[in-house]
Amino acid sequence: MNKSAALQMVVSMALFGSIGFFTRQTGVSAEALVFIRCICATLFLGGLWLLLGYAKREVWQRREVIRTLVCGVFLVLNWVFLFKAFEAMSISAAISIYNLAPIFVLIMGTLFLGERINIQSVLAVAVCFLGSLFVVGIEQFKSVDNFLNSGFIWAILSAVCYAMTMFIGKNIQQLSSYATTFLQTIVGIFMLAPIVSMAEFSGLSTTNWLYILGMGFIHTGFVYYLFFNSLRKLPALVTSALVFVDPLVAILLDVVILNFRPSWLQLLGIAFIFGGIIYTLLKPVPQAAVDNKSDLA
Repeated sequence: MNKSAALQMVVSMALFGSIGFFTRQTGVSAEALVFIRCICATLFLGGLWLLLGYAKREVWQRREVIRTLVCGVFLVLNWVFLFKAFEAMSISAAISIYNLAPIFVLIMGTLFLGERINIQSVLAVAVCFLGSLFVVGIEQFKSVDNFLNSGFIWAILSAVCYAMTMFIGKNIQQLSSYATTFLQTIVGIFMLAPIVSMAEFSGLSTTNWLYILGMGFIHTGFVYYLFFNSLRKLPALVTSALVFVDPLVAILLDVVILNFRPSWLQLLGIAFIFGGIIYTLLKPVPQAAVDNKSDLA
């Protein structure tokens, strides 16, 4: 195993895991934060794409470009919904539900591609969804108002959109990861520009701006570079294991810094979710989703 690549992957996953904490410190809405993130990522990764010479070697196919742009729509929605979930619920709960994306990929493969699913996979899916209910809290489902304000819908939508990004992007073969992400963040800029108010950025403190720019250049630029640089040098099994550094760091930061104290039922729910996900990642059907995890949070 390439130890340097493994270290880069661990660092990138650990930094991804701090996104929830950074989001809470920015002082802007989810839409505004994703808008800035798309601008920073476009500048940073687009610059690398040109400097490293990948742009000159790209093989442009119309079908792949269209598929990439569609993926971009779901990627941007995935970010917006995830950040909205962070606003409404604990980071631990949101990130646990968000990581249900491979489960949704498994379901989509079964529904739309006719891929076979065995009883063990059905049980894993059921366990994951039961775990998501435990994580949010059963009491949140006692009334419509509680349910709508719990953040559960935002978290589920973020997972579904992430799954759509992976599912649609599975067959993108020719475009490099840099070109793919560059096109997708360009889509985000055009999607969000009409709905983001520039007035939202007035009156922000220096600290707010540091966290906002950190989200853009560190979490979306530098971290994506580390991830892309390491992904192709590591076996799929290693990558599958290391991606769990992301939620682990997110939950630790939530507990240590933001003083989240999970109940025993929430702990059980987190265990259910990640137990089910680990099982599905070991199966051959959703493995493509892991190999395709170039569009991360």
